[in-house]
Amino acid sequence: MIIMILKMLSIIAVHVLLTVFLWKKNQSKVMGMSQKLMIGFIYGLFAIFSNHFGVVYEHSILNIRDLSPLTAGLFFDPLSGIIAGFIGGIERYIIGRYFNIGYYTHVACSIATITSGFLAAFISRFLLRGKKPSASYSFFIGAVMEVFHMYEIFLTHRNDMLNALAAIKNNSAPMIFFTAVGLMAEAVILRIYAGEWISPLRKIPKEKVELSKKFNFWLSTATLSVLFFTFIFSFMIRTQTAIEIARNTLRRSLLDITTQHRHFQNDKALLGSIDIHVGSSGSFDIIRDDLFVAGAHNTLPVSQKIRDIIELHEDNNFFRVEYFDTDSFCVIKHLDNGDIVFLTLPLKEIYNNRDTMAYETIFANIITMAVLFVLVSLLVQNIIVKNLSQVNSSLRKIADGNLQEEVSVYESTEFATLSEDINSMVSTLKGYIEAAEKRIRQELLFAKTVQESSLPKNFRFDRTDFEIYASMKPAKQVGGDFYDFFFIGQDKLVLVIADVSGKGIPAALFMMKSKAALRSLAGEGNSPAEIMNKLNLTLAEDNRVKMFVTVWLGIIDLKTGIMKCSNAGHEYPLLKRKNSGYEYYKDSHNLVLGLRKKIDFTDYEIKLESGDDIFIYTDGIPESFNGEDEVYGLERLKNVLTLNSDKSAKEIVENLVSDLDDFVGNAEQFDDTTMLVFKYKA
Repeated sequence: MIIMILKMLSIIAVHVLLTVFLWKKNQSKVMGMSQKLMIGFIYGLFAIFSNHFGVVYEHSILNIRDLSPLTAGLFFDPLSGIIAGFIGGIERYIIGRYFNIGYYTHVACSIATITSGFLAAFISRFLLRGKKPSASYSFFIGAVMEVFHMYEIFLTHRNDMLNALAAIKNNSAPMIFFTAVGLMAEAVILRIYAGEWISPLRKIPKEKVELSKKFNFWLSTATLSVLFFTFIFSFMIRTQTAIEIARNTLRRSLLDITTQHRHFQNDKALLGSIDIHVGSSGSFDIIRDDLFVAGAHNTLPVSQKIRDIIELHEDNNFFRVEYFDTDSFCVIKHLDNGDIVFLTLPLKEIYNNRDTMAYETIFANIITMAVLFVLVSLLVQNIIVKNLSQVNSSLRKIADGNLQEEVSVYESTEFATLSEDINSMVSTLKGYIEAAEKRIRQELLFAKTVQESSLPKNFRFDRTDFEIYASMKPAKQVGGDFYDFFFIGQDKLVLVIADVSGKGIPAALFMMKSKAALRSLAGEGNSPAEIMNKLNLTLAEDNRVKMFVTVWLGIIDLKTGIMKCSNAGHEYPLLKRKNSGYEYYKDSHNLVLGLRKKIDFTDYEIKLESGDDIFIYTDGIPESFNGEDEVYGLERLKNVLTLNSDKSAKEIVENLVSDLDDFVGNAEQFDDTTMLVFKYKA
C-alpha cells in the first residue's frame, strides 16, 4: 500500500511540474492555434505514458491517464483538452484491442479518457468562462471523472458483473483519489504562482460571497445529504434482502441434504456420494464420529475449531463464522442418528449482488449529482446571475449620476417588475432632483446677488488724488474672495483684499462675517496690526469647521502718501513706482486669521509718491491653469501689469481679466480670482 501511494504521488508530482512549466511559458501571452495544438499533443503523450507506466496494485494496474486531458482543458484551452483526450483514449483502445494490454477495460478506459477532454472543455468554456478552477472545484471534477470511468466498466460488462465488480473494488478508490488530488494540486500551485491563492481557512464576509457560490454550496450539500441517506437506507434493505436470500438458500439445501441422508445414512459409500449445490460457491459437510463422511471435506478429521463451533451454536441457527479460511454464513443440523450437517455460504457470494448494486448506485448518484450541479449552475448563471449583473451594472451607472440609464431586464416576471420599479424610482428621483436643483439655483442666484451687493461697485470719488478699480470672479456662483475699500476719516482710505479657505456657500458665509467684522474694527481707528489681532480673535472664536482667511490690509493717508499695511498669510502685493514697471513687494507675512487665537500681528509702512501704483490680488490668478496644464504664473501677471501700467485702473483690471480668460480658455476654473488696482495721484 505505502509503495503504491509513493509511486502514484511521484507520477502526480511529474504531472504537476509539467503543468507549472507549460503554464509559466504561456501565461503572459494569448495562446495561438499552434500553442493549443502543442499543449494538447504534449498532454496526449503524457496520457500515453500513463497507459504504459501504471502502478501494479492488487492484481490491477493503476494510472492517472484522465488527469492529462482534464489539465489541458481546464488550465490551458478547451481545444487542448479535447486533443489530449483523443490521443490518450485512442492509444488506450489500440493497445487493449490489438496488443491485449489491459484488454478487459480497454473500451471503458478509452471512452473515459476521451470524455475527460470534452468534459474539461465544456466546464472551461461554459462554467468557468476561462477562469482557473479552485482547489475544491478541481478535486470535485477529478473525482467525478474517475467515477464515470468506473461506471463505464459496469456499463461495458453487463454480462460479467462479478469480474467487473472485482476490477472496480481494486481500482476505484485509488484512481478516484489520486486523479482528484492531482488536479487539486495543480489548481493550488497555479493559483499561488498567479497570486490568486485564497486560503480556504480565511473567513470571507457574507457580502463578498457570490450568489452562485452560495447557491451551489447549498445545492451540493442538500443533494449529497439526500443521496447519502437514500443510499444508506437502500444499502440496509439490500443487506437484509441478501441475508434472507442466503437463509432461504441454506434452508432449501439443508432440506435436500437431510432428505437424501435418510436414504443413505446406513451406507457410507452412498452417503459420500450426495451432491447438493449450496448456492453457487457454498458447501456442506456431514460429520460422524469426528470425521467428515460426506460433502466438501470428505474423509478429513474434524478439527477442534469445528467442534467448538458446533458446541456454540444450536440447530437451525444461522450464524457468521470463518469456515476453512472463508468468511461464511453457516447453519448446523443434528440428525437423529447422531450425524451433524454443516452448511456454509461464503459472504462474498451473499453480498455480491448487494455490492454491485451499491457501487452502481454510488456511481450513478455521483454522476447524477454532477450533471444536476452543472445544469443548475448554468441555469442560475444564465437566469439569475446574468440578469442580476445587468441590473447591478445599470444601478452602478445610476449611482454614479447617470439618471438617463434604464434597467431593461425582462426575462421573467420578477426581473421585469424589478426593472420597472427601479426605472419608476429613478424617474421620481429625477423629478425631485430637478426641483431641488431649481431651488438651489434660485438660492445661489440670490446669494450671488447678496454677495455682489456687499462689494463696493462705485469706483468714482469726488477727488483727484487717487484712482481705484477692482474685480471679483468666483469659481462657483458664490465665492470666498473679497475686496473692499472705504474711508475712515476725510483723508484715510482702507484697502483690503482677502481669500477664505474653501469654495462655495461656506466660504461665502465666512467671507461675509470676515468683511463685516473688518469694517467694524477699522472704523474704530485701529492700526492694521490691531485690526488683524482683533479680527483674528473674532474669527477664531467657536471656529469648529477650522476655516481661515488670508488678508492684506493697507490704510493710506492720502495727504502724505504713507500707507500702513499688514499681511496675514496673503500674496505679495505688486508695487509700481513712477516711470517704472511693476515689481513684487516682499513684505513681512503673519499667520492666517481664524485658526489660532494668540497671534501677534505686525505692520509696516510704504511711502507712495504721486504716480505710484499698488496692485493686490488673490492666488487664484497666478495659479490658474489652461487646457495644456500650464499655469498662469507670477511672472506673466507682472508682465501684463507692466504692459498696461500707463492705462487707467479700470483698463488695467479689464485687460488683465481678458488676458487671463484667453489663457485659461475652456479649462475649468478652480479658484476665485480677485484683484484691486490703486493709483496714487497726490
